[in-house]
Amino acid sequence: MDSKKLLLQAQQVIPGGVNSPVRAFRAVGGTPIFIREAAGSRVVDTDGKEYIDYIASWGPMILGHGHPDVVAAIRDAAGRGTSYGAPTALEIGMAERIVSAFPSIKMVRMVSSGTEATMTAIRLARGWTGRDKIVKFTGCYHGHADSLLVKAGSGVATLGIPGSPGIPRCLAELTIPLPFNDADAVRDVFARSGGEIACIIVEPVAGNMGVVPPHPGFLETLREVTRASGALLIFDEVITGFRLAYGGWQTLSGIVPDLTCLGKIIGGGLPVGALGGRREIMEHLAPTGPVYQAGTLSGNPLAMSAGIATLDILRKASYGEIERRTANLSAGFLDLFREKGIPVRINRVGSMFTLFFTANDVVDFDTALQSDTTLFARFFQGMLTEGINFAPAQFEAGFVSFAHTDEEIAKTFDACAKVLKTL
Repeated sequence: MDSKKLLLQAQQVIPGGVNSPVRAFRAVGGTPIFIREAAGSRVVDTDGKEYIDYIASWGPMILGHGHPDVVAAIRDAAGRGTSYGAPTALEIGMAERIVSAFPSIKMVRMVSSGTEATMTAIRLARGWTGRDKIVKFTGCYHGHADSLLVKAGSGVATLGIPGSPGIPRCLAELTIPLPFNDADAVRDVFARSGGEIACIIVEPVAGNMGVVPPHPGFLETLREVTRASGALLIFDEVITGFRLAYGGWQTLSGIVPDLTCLGKIIGGGLPVGALGGRREIMEHLAPTGPVYQAGTLSGNPLAMSAGIATLDILRKASYGEIERRTANLSAGFLDLFREKGIPVRINRVGSMFTLFFTANDVVDFDTALQSDTTLFARFFQGMLTEGINFAPAQFEAGFVSFAHTDEEIAKTFDACAKVLKTL
């Protein structure tokens, strides 16, 4: 069945026909493609058309789709049962791998999504400090928990939703949104209200307003003011964890947060999340402490098996190889757009990248919003026609996997050259 028929069928039983809003193609027009299968760097839709995929399931598929070792681990685990609601040795194995990869993490609590990880981190920070206010950054998306949807990025930005109905005003007022990369704004807020702030939560490399790297000294300022005030620093490395290095951005920058949120890659393509940090803070979680958190499927054997298989491969992988391919991809795009005279900015960190349709540097959410989203939509649809699958939104990251080849990147350039002739 083709995607148009499937969308009509889905809209009868699923709001908008999709289970995550950006998939609806509202920002780019047209009909979302329904995927039938995937392997390596390719996805195939229900019409049988194949695409080179730069979405990578929104980041987790760093090894490519359907890696044989990961699939084998899932099959083996499923043969022993899919969920027990009880402790397993697999959970220990996953926690030990995370602890060994992140110097800041001494204990780990597994959950089932990145949203659960960030939600729990905020609750734990409030419980640990006895304070209510939190600081986040405009355009950073930390999942759809109430406190974190204030001035969020990702789908909220793509759909033009300022926040969300259903969030009590009194709760939203406890969230202080600041501009990303504005160290002075952070200092000012902490000078006025530092004693009331439980934590700062930040994507150390923003990936949900498109890719925006931190300015030199920005993250260091966050560490300085939180340490001085007694607030906690939370790194949301749901995207960047094991994507930019074996570990996360903190292993490259040397900045040590109090808590770290993980997801995506550590599940090998299955639903997963994790929260980790200093032992004394983590032991404030139930059952050793008073801050309650629970989950029936937390640490389930399928996700743990897939994640362990993925991390064991990544521990031996050459991140330089995947970064080189992503750098080549970004440089090639820039050359093609310059030849055509169409202004773009490409932000890249490791194997994450975003093409912003703007002539200005993108350093925060306000500068990201200067992008020509209409032109992006035309580019997106053209590339999709040529068999290249990008995220259907200007304000998202693209991802290169270890499965992408130089030949596929060359094919991507050929497609781009054709599309630019139509712009």
